[in-house]
Amino acid sequence: GDCQQLVKQAFRDESLCSRLHLTSANSINLGRLLPQAFYYIYAYAALPDEARKHLYFCVPSGNFGNLTAGVYAWRWGLPVAGFIAATNRNDVVPRYLKSGRFTPGPSLQTLSNAMDVGDPSNFERLQAVFGGDPEAMRGMIQGESIGDAETRAEIARAYTERGLVLDPHTAVGLHAARRVRPRLTDPRGEKSANIVVLATAHPGKFEEIVSGAAGIAVELPAALEAVRGKSKESILMNRDYEELHDFLISF
Repeated sequence: GDCQQLVKQAFRDESLCSRLHLTSANSINLGRLLPQAFYYIYAYAALPDEARKHLYFCVPSGNFGNLTAGVYAWRWGLPVAGFIAATNRNDVVPRYLKSGRFTPGPSLQTLSNAMDVGDPSNFERLQAVFGGDPEAMRGMIQGESIGDAETRAEIARAYTERGLVLDPHTAVGLHAARRVRPRLTDPRGEKSANIVVLATAHPGKFEEIVSGAAGIAVELPAALEAVRGKSKESILMNRDYEELHDFLISF
């Protein structure tokens, strides 16, 4: 959250941007969202006809870029019944969907750390799609918050019952989908909804968490294995925009 605010401040700094060509690799950048929208279209096209009926997408959500991309696909014409915003304890959007009030706060640390966002950047984009109307957003998006204990339990369950090795973020999504699905009957009330859960990371990035929960050794992909023994290089700085500004100028 702090890093994101500093990045946004840099983008708003006209004198800095006149000297440097700044861009963002995360979902602050609309160029990240637009290609993601096509994953939803691809998934829909890959499903059999029966599975497309009363279809929901469950999206592990932190900065809400991925979910916003799915909502864009829906606005373009993808015939889906709705979305499930699966968060960890950083549940500012699920709380908004219940209360109609957006109350961002500091980020809380969880096992699914890429989703530890207390003030998601893309919430403004979601609000724009629904005209700032919480009732309209509520009609298309359901929010569900999942704790760390449930995340660990889902990793264990997925491996024991299905042989799936999940990272913590995908586990949040799968647990949310299982919890919400009984509430999502089709308009005729004949059966539960079909839900596509988006997987978001390789479990090898969270080796200790996944191996501890599933009781297995996690196999790392070749790209991660290649950098495992290398030393980490980083530059520490304070939560101070002037320090970031000076670093960017000097870099």
